[in-house]
Amino acid sequence: MSFYKKVTIALFTAVLSFSVSALTLDKAIDSLSQAKAQGLVGEQADGYLGVVKNEGNASEIANLINQARKAQYQKVSAESNVPLNEVENRAGSKAQDKTPAGQYIKQQGQWQKK
Repeated sequence: MSFYKKVTIALFTAVLSFSVSALTLDKAIDSLSQAKAQGLVGEQADGYLGVVKNEGNASEIANLINQARKAQYQKVSAESNVPLNEVENRAGSKAQDKTPAGQYIKQQGQWQKK
């Protein structure tokens, strides 16, 4: 088998395996509670999820959910004429308040169990 054929097959296999493992927003939402309970992700004061432990698909879950949150925050900001950062901070405060004991929140730049 030629070198180029081997490289092509390797790249094709990599692309297929990546697309199979890629999360959708729905799957990320379904995985969020478990990721929080495992201490992989936590709530930040800025209204977004942060990665506490970069294991499994924690980064992918956080990224997908943060994209959806940002879109919602922008919508609320536009509809209410409230600056985006204020909407984000209010949402972050509420999310941290609602975080159950034993899960992580980020305060003053440090992750801590609530």
